[in-house]
Amino acid sequence: MSTAEPTTQQSEIVRKHKEFLFPAVATYYQEPLALVRGEGEYVWDDKGDKYLDCFGGVLTVSIGHANPKVTQAVIEQTRKLQHTSALYANEPQGQLAEKLYQITPGRLKKSFFTSSGTEADDTAITAAKLHTGRQEIVVLRHSYSGRSATALSATGHSTWRPLPAQVAGIVHARAPYCYRCPLKLDYPSCGLACAEDIEELIMTTTTGEIAAFMAEPILGVGGFIVPPPGYFERAVEIARKHGGLFISDEVQTGWGRTGDKWFGIEHWNVEPDIMTSAKGLGNGVPIGWTIATPEVADSFPGLTFATFGGNPVSTAAALTVIRTIEEEDLRTNATRVGAYLRAGFENLKEKYPIIGDVRGMGLMQALEFVKDRETKEPHPQAVLKIFEETKRRGVLIGKGGLYGNVIRTGMMLNSTKDNVDELIAALDASLATVGS
Repeated sequence: MSTAEPTTQQSEIVRKHKEFLFPAVATYYQEPLALVRGEGEYVWDDKGDKYLDCFGGVLTVSIGHANPKVTQAVIEQTRKLQHTSALYANEPQGQLAEKLYQITPGRLKKSFFTSSGTEADDTAITAAKLHTGRQEIVVLRHSYSGRSATALSATGHSTWRPLPAQVAGIVHARAPYCYRCPLKLDYPSCGLACAEDIEELIMTTTTGEIAAFMAEPILGVGGFIVPPPGYFERAVEIARKHGGLFISDEVQTGWGRTGDKWFGIEHWNVEPDIMTSAKGLGNGVPIGWTIATPEVADSFPGLTFATFGGNPVSTAAALTVIRTIEEEDLRTNATRVGAYLRAGFENLKEKYPIIGDVRGMGLMQALEFVKDRETKEPHPQAVLKIFEETKRRGVLIGKGGLYGNVIRTGMMLNSTKDNVDELIAALDASLATVGS
């Protein structure tokens, strides 16, 4: 793996990170990595070590590091025009907005571009409030929405909320977390009790009329919690009964990540009034996106501004990402390779009792670790150990979950079965060092 001895200059990268950045800008691993180069599914650190990247910068590098098509699009657009601000129209922004209208579900049509998923969710919440004339929002526990005051108030994780809620009117419904059902029920005999409870939540903790129900199709930071069949159909029905719109947060689940479909919510029989995304749309180029039905978009006042929203470089990159996913049929690949990955994870579960649950869709798969399968006591220490062991074997993974006991993987949409084999081998060898 290692091809060069560390030098003073190389070690400076981590030193400067620790000295000049907020301590809150945390890094993985006991000895942090300083990445200097990426190509396809692999990255290299400042010591020359090569790693298979199975997390993609938190599901952001969707079609490979330094993808030549995206790189070329960025270079060509940068040479022509780098920035206009939202005060002027530009060609890539218009082309991207038209393409998004064509591929999104239902009646979604009009886009608003920003620079991040946080801004996208903020825009969606504001749009819902303006359109409905109401202020209250229903979100899910175990959810994550970003780092603004509104987004932190909506986030359902104490570990990601350094301050109490800053924005009033946001209430948290029970998550559809079947493995750890808060009602101690089993699907399908539960009758979707978690969804049914949304009605009582609205009737008891709001005015009874809400602006929106906002949810991730798969709860990302929550540990890739996948709602059961029928959940969204019932949850959205209740929200609309009480005057609310449905906002689908596709920051992590969009762009073919869940297999076959463009967006995660398409696996359920519902149509959003508003949808948000970011991350994989730009393959690492910063972009945030909110799309809404015409009537919702038209309710938003004319005077608003996002300095970098819709800039020509980011939108040219995003358009290239979408075209590449289409041309290379990467949604199908996510289904095919994702199924192969899922089978590998299931085999690991059979072999190692500390794996309590395997879940996900497409190339969005997770392992939840427990000390005992009967009690389901979380085992975050196992995750920390496996992190160090897989890194030592040249594989990078992600983690999540309220208890820090979930390994998350976000392999790139053009990953191969050989890449999966490399990941599974590293996990298998690493799990062997942890024991039961």
